[in-house]
Amino acid sequence: MKRVKKIWLLALALSLLLTCAACGKQKVPAADTPPNTKQEQTADTKKDDAAKTDDKKEDKKSEVKAEDKTEDKTEDDKKSEEQQKAEDEAKKAEEEAKKLEEQKKLEEEQKKQEEQKKQEEQPKQEIDPDTGKDKYQTDPVPEGKPAPSEPQDTTVDQTTTYTCTISISCDTILNNWDAWDEWDAETAAAKKPLVPADGVILGATTASFSEGESVYDVLQRVCRENGIHMEASWTPMYNSAYVEGINNLYEFDVSQGSGWMYRVNGWFPNYGCSRYALQNGDVVEWVYTCDLGYDVGGGYVAG
Repeated sequence: MKRVKKIWLLALALSLLLTCAACGKQKVPAADTPPNTKQEQTADTKKDDAAKTDDKKEDKKSEVKAEDKTEDKTEDDKKSEEQQKAEDEAKKAEEEAKKLEEQKKLEEEQKKQEEQKKQEEQPKQEIDPDTGKDKYQTDPVPEGKPAPSEPQDTTVDQTTTYTCTISISCDTILNNWDAWDEWDAETAAAKKPLVPADGVILGATTASFSEGESVYDVLQRVCRENGIHMEASWTPMYNSAYVEGINNLYEFDVSQGSGWMYRVNGWFPNYGCSRYALQNGDVVEWVYTCDLGYDVGGGYVAG
């Protein structure tokens, strides 16, 4: 009986205990948020913020990388443009140099053709086989020297102008000063004052002339422009003017072999000055000889 009573008391105590436990659970409202929910939300928010921050960092990194790539591309493009520009300039310079070279060749060819044409148009000296001279008593012109150009056959082109250099000197008289007195004292006394101290009547002077003009044409003009006396006479036998006197110094004034001669580019032509057609750049010198040209380096040359 005591044993049954103990079992019953134990069952009752267990039943009360279960009842109390059930009541304790009913005290907490079902709708209330558990105490740790806010903490969990805060943690989640931080995680989201961190994720967003990480995303932003990644985006920024991506932007930086994109900018770096753009800068690299810009630098490459710049280098490429500079290289292309340099290549274009080099090509342009090469083309210009080629054009200049072609132009130079063309000009040289044209000049060559003009010279050839001029040579073909140059007068040719016709020598009489019986006399060995031309019809104006002129010996054959040395090879490479211009043949006489007959005044009556020459056309002066005033639209084409060239220049030459001309000078007049009588310094040989200074070397024959005393001999002059012995030859003709009266003439010497009258004309010695006409001889310049250095023997130069006209220093090297640039003169213009038209195509086809002769040495004589230029001498006339230069003397007239500079107030220098000059006298000449026409000699039909030689088909040329013969210069008798310049600056009032005449042939035979100083000696038997004295008189005026001319040379062009260092050569004494063996024909009259009216028959020498000037070329651009010629250097003409009128010199007074006291010894048939031997004292001026020309030997005896009629002219």
